[in-house]
Amino acid sequence: MARDARLAGLVASGPAGDGSPAGVAPRPALVVVDVQRDFGEPARIAPYELDDRASLAVDAAITRIGALVDEARASGVPVVWVELGSDPAVPWRSSTWLRGGDPAGPMPDDEPCRLGTEGAQWFRTAPAPGETRVVKRGYSGFLGTDLEARLTAAGIGWVTVVGLTTECCVFATAQDAMQLGWPVVVPQDATAAYDVDVHDAALTLIELNVGVVTDADETVALWRAAGPGAAAPGEAAPGAAAASAPASAVGAR
Repeated sequence: MARDARLAGLVASGPAGDGSPAGVAPRPALVVVDVQRDFGEPARIAPYELDDRASLAVDAAITRIGALVDEARASGVPVVWVELGSDPAVPWRSSTWLRGGDPAGPMPDDEPCRLGTEGAQWFRTAPAPGETRVVKRGYSGFLGTDLEARLTAAGIGWVTVVGLTTECCVFATAQDAMQLGWPVVVPQDATAAYDVDVHDAALTLIELNVGVVTDADETVALWRAAGPGAAAPGEAAPGAAAASAPASAVGAR
């Protein structure tokens, strides 16, 4: 019952403390995290030694993410794209140290998603013209970016977070969204890790402390129940506002 009540609160007519006008449900957004070649393309993630279950799970999650992106666009739900952009001019010292490298040295050649490389490109799904893009330098899409400001400006009341990988950048982004005041929904079939047990453990932590774990079908039903395409009097349709917004100053390239 507690879970049902939380989900019902996402689609109830405002005001709900998020700025929604009376009679309008909080506005959802879909946040897509790190669905990039270095994190999803089989040949590029082979060094992580995924077993067959994990490989199939990553492939299925990417397919489901693409379907959710299509559904979000059709439903008027803004899609926000968060991508890792590793900048050799600004090495991530602690990441280098954690992986056994020299934190005082240059960025390692195998650093994922280097700016301007093929590995940083989107994989099997990509932003449409005008959709918000945010480039991050660490795990969370909120760290050192203007994502918080952009979600606030768009009047977003709650977020669905999907992407790669569950225990790392998806978890970090979802947790920061929650700490900054946005209720969070994470579809378990639209995120994956390179180990199925790690994926399951991360979902357990998300369910305990961050948000509600759903699946893609339940998430789409929530979007439809929220009625994001219905604008308040005198207001542009929610999806149109997000679609016409320029790419983030942090993320445009």
